[in-house]
Amino acid sequence: MIETEKPVEKAILIAINYPGQDERETEEYLDELSFLTETAGAIPVKRFIQKLDIANSRTFVGSGKIEEIAHFVSENKIDIAIFDDELSPAQMRNLEDALGCRILDRTNLILDIFASRARTAHARTQVELAQCQYLLPRLTGMWTHLERQRGGIGLRGPGETEIETDRRVIKDRISLLKLQLKKIDMQMATQRKNRGKMVRVALVGYTNVGKSTLMNLLSKSDVFAENKLFATLDTTVRKVVIGNLPFLLSDTVGFIRKLPTDLIESFKSTLDEVRESDLLIHIVDISHTGFEEQITVVNETLKNLGSAEKPRIIIFNKIDSFSYMPKDEFDLTPAGKENISLDDLRKTWMANDTSHPVVFISAKTKENIDELKRVLFEEVKKIHITRYPYNEFLF
Repeated sequence: MIETEKPVEKAILIAINYPGQDERETEEYLDELSFLTETAGAIPVKRFIQKLDIANSRTFVGSGKIEEIAHFVSENKIDIAIFDDELSPAQMRNLEDALGCRILDRTNLILDIFASRARTAHARTQVELAQCQYLLPRLTGMWTHLERQRGGIGLRGPGETEIETDRRVIKDRISLLKLQLKKIDMQMATQRKNRGKMVRVALVGYTNVGKSTLMNLLSKSDVFAENKLFATLDTTVRKVVIGNLPFLLSDTVGFIRKLPTDLIESFKSTLDEVRESDLLIHIVDISHTGFEEQITVVNETLKNLGSAEKPRIIIFNKIDSFSYMPKDEFDLTPAGKENISLDDLRKTWMANDTSHPVVFISAKTKENIDELKRVLFEEVKKIHITRYPYNEFLF
């Protein structure tokens, strides 16, 4: 029997342009949603944006926009409509009826990517818990197809009983998964204690900024890395030695705008690597047009984790892909990497952070890695000496 390749699903993306949010910002959000869609394996074919003060409680966007979207879905045989915000169970049911295609919201899409990326039993357990917590309040919508078949009158009982049965099954599964994660958390906490008092450094940053590539470079390891969102879900810890100074380096799951709350809770043990680290290396993709907002998202997430005050090194990565845009409207020089040097970057506002050391690198081409190693050595040494003052003469 010859296996035929599964056709790639076509998707449309829908977002609201809220008050105080310019159109460029909304387009950047949809750029990210588009990247998420491609990472999940679908092709985004069109975007729909509507200016609204708040989302429509029934259909997220207005009735006129729904008619426009429904016409496009029908004419172009669209498989999935993906919304940039989390939808309520009622909105999902109404949208499915109105558009006649599968409906996903941002949270569901991220969960799907996490499910496909989970490699270890630990990651799979974390993802399944988040999926069950997301699914529980949405069960009623799963049974609307039965209502259409039976007409509702006289046959509502069995459907409701079936939903309640499913709710009990999922609640039991959530309890079991939480117990499993509690055991895993205890095991990982024991592993962290067994690592001794060695200085611990954690790589943090927005998803797809190059954390795993830098991890491989510094630790000479082979951590999976690719140009897709959430390439790494499992925390990897490696011993690194710079000069004569050893420390532990951990790679963590990337942060993202509107990261689902259930995922943050499910990945608590993974994020404990951030909480319990002595030093953070915050990696920023300088080539991304929205890197300033990405910095804000990471800072907010670190604040929520209680790790905002930790010592930190800011690494601006991907300088090989950075394009300088002239601020003078009369400067007609084409934007490009050749217009700004490493010395020029060191004179920008990005280098003016007096609270943290700042380094500009390219992990891909290894440009300026020696400076990064020197700064990393000095920051780790400060922590090491406070912990082992009698070792100061070694450095």
